[in-house]
Amino acid sequence: ALLRPGRFDRKVVVDRPDRRGREAILQVHAKGKPLSPDVDLETIARQTPGMVGADLENLLNEAAILAARRNKRSIDMDDIVESIERVIAGPARKSRILSDEERRIIAFHEAGHAMVMALLPNTDAVGKISLISRGQSLGYVMPLPNEDRTLHSRAEFEDQLAGLLGGRVAEEITFEEVTTGATNDLERVTKLAKAMVTRYGMSDTLGPMQLTQGETNPFLGMDLGERRHYSEEIARTIDREMRRIVEQAYATAKGILITHQDKLKLLAETLLEQEVMDRQEFEELLGLAVPA
Repeated sequence: ALLRPGRFDRKVVVDRPDRRGREAILQVHAKGKPLSPDVDLETIARQTPGMVGADLENLLNEAAILAARRNKRSIDMDDIVESIERVIAGPARKSRILSDEERRIIAFHEAGHAMVMALLPNTDAVGKISLISRGQSLGYVMPLPNEDRTLHSRAEFEDQLAGLLGGRVAEEITFEEVTTGATNDLERVTKLAKAMVTRYGMSDTLGPMQLTQGETNPFLGMDLGERRHYSEEIARTIDREMRRIVEQAYATAKGILITHQDKLKLLAETLLEQEVMDRQEFEELLGLAVPA
């Protein structure tokens, strides 16, 4: 009743800012802050997809606090990158003690993610790789999108799935064993594969149909308010299609890492030595084209 004509019948959508919008917001909040010449607000905007104005303000304030703690007279790019990581993944957990074997597994796991992402055509560039624990994460690969995307293709989703599975594949082919390190990756893979089949109509077997609607209910393991207008046979087909998509992505990641197993080992060993690697170091190590 509130939305009937003559009442609250007009909706004003305030969307999240795009890359140019984030850069403009950063310029506003950067005023009055002593920034070093190496600070590139355009690069920061690219590294912060999905953030709104309050997030970006918090990011620069956090960077200013970090610079003050380090007795710096200005905020440099390292402070801002550290601030981005704190906002996204949480502060570094230097108190977490890992065994040498665990560090080695994590190094190959993150190297697997980065390798697959770098060698597939429809994935974001690798912005940074780190073995430093943050929040619940033992290590991470930070993507660096070239631009914000509104539309996503099936090829992008398939390559994204392969990138998410790259860590588990690297563990399998290196240690002939898998660990619980891929728990979050598998959760994201399952959700994305299900969405491809049931929401986006990206299954050739089922065709261009949307089979589920509504928001996810974490307690029931199904969609909240979902009206299922399909049979148990279709449900089994959905399961088979999800399995096929995930297995195909797994095979893609495995093929890449087996072919480039020497570079996988080199990357992991380098990560074990220096713990953190930026985009330029990563692409030079792999012999990829380094952006100007």
